[in-house]
Amino acid sequence: MAASECSETVTEEILSAAFTLVRRSVQDAVRITKGADAPRAKRQPLSLSDKVRARIELHGGRATSSQVLPYVGATAEEVKALPGIVVTVERSGKTGRPATVFTLRGDSFRHPEPEPEPASAEREENRATVVRLDSYRPTPKPVPADMPVKRPAAPLSDSNPFRALL
Repeated sequence: MAASECSETVTEEILSAAFTLVRRSVQDAVRITKGADAPRAKRQPLSLSDKVRARIELHGGRATSSQVLPYVGATAEEVKALPGIVVTVERSGKTGRPATVFTLRGDSFRHPEPEPEPASAEREENRATVVRLDSYRPTPKPVPADMPVKRPAAPLSDSNPFRALL
């Protein structure tokens, strides 16, 4: 404590502060380690196969190498060697580099089919209704072709010459 305060002498105040610091650190250590006798279950890291499957499922069952490889920490050869992974090379257009696409083999990937919910009476009651605006508008009357279109005359006293041309 004396060194942290750049003091060459240890005063009673510094010694008291040092004892308080040590006492607090021991209390915190006991509080943190209380119950540490029971071993904690460690979470097992995912295998490469699990990581790749998760990335492919994230992208809808079909993912390119740029969507998989940077996130799983593996090379394309390592992913190609995994069982259950199908690798195809697709070209989009006549130029450019072909894309390596990873998919899951067979029935290993299935989106859960959502079950239709039975409509409740309250839900049916609160359902929004679609209203066409055309049903509220009157039908426009056709203008005869021989009827001239009347345009309002522009005021001549207007200071804007462009407005007069309109």
